[in-house]
This record gives sequence, structure tokens and C-alpha cells, in this order.
Amino acid sequence: MNFNFSEEQLAFADAIHKFLMVEADPEWLREVWEQEIFWRSGRSTALRSKLAEQGLTALSVPEEFGGMGLGDLDWVLVLEKLGYFAIPDSLSDTAYVAAALLKDCPPSDARGHWLTEIAAGRARVALAHGINPCVADAKAADLILMQQGAALVAYTPAQVELEDNRSIDASRRLYRVNLKAEQGTVLVDDASSLWQQALNRASLAVAAQHLGLAARMLDLAVDYSAQRKQFGKPIGSFQAVKHHLADVAVKLEFARPVVYRAAHALHHGAANADAFVSHARLAASEAALLAARKGIQVHGAMGYTWEADLQMFMKRAWALDTAWGDRGFHKSRVTNFVLAEGAKLGPGASFSH
Repeated sequence: MNFNFSEEQLAFADAIHKFLMVEADPEWLREVWEQEIFWRSGRSTALRSKLAEQGLTALSVPEEFGGMGLGDLDWVLVLEKLGYFAIPDSLSDTAYVAAALLKDCPPSDARGHWLTEIAAGRARVALAHGINPCVADAKAADLILMQQGAALVAYTPAQVELEDNRSIDASRRLYRVNLKAEQGTVLVDDASSLWQQALNRASLAVAAQHLGLAARMLDLAVDYSAQRKQFGKPIGSFQAVKHHLADVAVKLEFARPVVYRAAHALHHGAANADAFVSHARLAASEAALLAARKGIQVHGAMGYTWEADLQMFMKRAWALDTAWGDRGFHKSRVTNFVLAEGAKLGPGASFSH
């Protein structure tokens, strides 16, 4: 079996990397942290339009609503790029998780309308899942999809009250959502399986972004170690520094196939997708947190300062570590799988469903 990504998938991810390299440099990211003037709650409508032109907002939307009808394996490389550039936007929640959630809902006028708007890049969707105490990008959203018991309920911003909740990553816009008297629109009465899929996709998105963040922090540390000199030599020539950077590179390379395996499981509807996704979350988060720690050790105290690019990516990695389930939650899902009676373990069962 060939588990390589297709040439089209690799080319698309490369095109997104080149696009974001131009449109989302660290100075642009600092603007998002510092101000909301001319921004929609810290979100650039111009960037969202450009992302739509690149086809990102239409990836998961069915073709009948103006999308491409692609899936998890097509997203995972893109999500990694969004992490590499620490894109502070609800793109993955809207175009990946929410689009897939709406796609699996029963046909209705509202469903068709929002899928069309998502594909065109005109709609932002916030996801209020019970596992998260706060809702990301709720203020900028045109639609809020909320878990109420087992139901999937849609709210407009006018039907809720939002309470700002600051994050260590100032580019993340988090809110506590309080419902007003108005009733939302119930899209599905029993959406337990849909919410489970949404949780898995959102967790995969976090894992893939952690891969990108780890890779970016490693690149920043390598660049800094080549420029900074002590005793007349670049600090990157010192063995201790090399060991720090090598530890991160090894951790990252071991985490990457685990994340890709989780995307494969979701894409093909594997029965044990929960465990694969949680394994990916744990492996990728450990890589990102190690990259942050080693990056600071290489930079020294200045790595925390506003002038250093490292601090923005480091804080994003910390902030995402508890999004869509903390490590305790994901460890429990892996444990339940590994210790289950008749669990298929070992290399021979790696791709069995």
C-alpha cells in the first residue's frame, strides 16, 4: 500500500506555504496582537478573502454548494502550515470542522445557506463544544454552533451575550457564551455522533498546528544559533546547543507520522479513530512544548521579549495545549483503547480498521 500524499496534496500545501510566507509574516502577526482597529475583533477580512481565493474555505464543502468535497487527508498538511505561521483566524474551525459538521446534518435551507457562505469565504463559524470552557472567535462569528445536551443548535451573535476571556496568546480571541432568552435553531436533536466527529477533527487540527509550530520554533532556534556568537563562535557550533536542537528534530519527526495516521483514520472512518486522534494530540503537543522549551534555552531570556518572534509561536503552542481536550482527556482515550480486551496492537495492526 502507498501511504504517500498525492502530488496534488503536496503541491497545494506548498502553494499555501508560499502564500502565507508573503501574507502572514511575524510583523503582521504582531499587528493582530496589538490592535483591533480596522480589524473584526482582531481578524482580517482581507486575509480571509485571500484565503478563500486560494480555495481553503471551500475544501470540505460539498460540490453542490460551491466547494471541493475534500476530506481530512487533504486538510492535514494545510493545518500544519497554518500552525507554522500561527495564523490567528477561525479558518480551521469554520472551513474544516464546522463545514464537515454541517455537511453531515439533515438537508435544510439553513444548512445549504451556511455551506455556500463558508465555501465563498463570507461566513465565520464558532464552535461551542462542552469540552471547551471558552469559545474561540465567537465575537467575529456569523454563526455559533452549540452543543446543548446531545443536540446541535445554531445561534446568531444577536442571540448570545459574550464575555471576553483573555488568553496568554493575545491573538486568540476567547469568549464565554451566555444565552439570551431567544431560542436557537435546532439542526439535529441527537447529534452525539456528529459532535464526536467534530471533537476528533478539531483535535486533529490542534495536533497538526502543533507540528507546524514545533517546526517553526525549531527553525527560529536554528537561525538564532547561527547568528548569536559567544567566545568568537556561533553558539550553534557548541555541542550542548546541537543536542537541544536535535532533541526537538527527533521528537518532531516521530510525531509527524502519528498525526498523519490520525488523519487517515478519520478520512476512512476507522472504528478506533478516537484513539489515533488522541495519540496524535499527545505526540504533537509534546513536540511543540519541547520545541518551545529548547527554543527558550537557545535564545536565553530575550526569547520572552516582544522583539523576539519566538515568543508568539511559543505562546500559541501553550494556549493550544488545552484546546479541545487536555492531555489527561486524550491519555484516557488512548488508555481505553490499549487496555481494551482484544485490542489490535503492534505493527501488523497499524492500518487495520
